[in-house]
Amino acid sequence: MEVPQNVLGGILESCSHEPLTGWYRDGCCNTDARDVGSHTVCARVTTEFLEFLQEQGNDLITPQLEFGFPGLVEGDQWCVCAASWRLAHQQGKACPVHLASTHISALRIVPIEELMMHAIAAEA
Repeated sequence: MEVPQNVLGGILESCSHEPLTGWYRDGCCNTDARDVGSHTVCARVTTEFLEFLQEQGNDLITPQLEFGFPGLVEGDQWCVCAASWRLAHQQGKACPVHLASTHISALRIVPIEELMMHAIAAEA
C-alpha cells in the first residue's frame, strides 16, 4: 500500500483524533476515488469559517449525534473539502491549515500558494 503524502511532499500526518476526522474517520485527511468532496485540507477552524460554511449549506456547527458528529467549535481541527476551503479563501474567510496534515490531492483544487498563505506558523 502506498504511503499517503502531504502537500509538502512528506508523509501525511494526523489531523485530529478529537474530534475524530477524515474521510475514513482515521484522524487523517486520507482520500480515495469515492471521496467526491475531497476532504483533504486539515483546517484549524474558526467561528468565521464555520459560519461561512453554514451559510453555504455545509453545517459543521450543529451536532449530529446519530452519526457520531459532535459539531465543531473554533480551534477544532477537521479535514474539510478542498473546494469549500478555497471558496472561503476567495471570500476572505479562510481558516489556518496544517500543511503536513493536508493530503497532496488537495493541490488538484487549491494552489499551494493559497494554502501557504494560511499555514499554521510553525509550518510556514
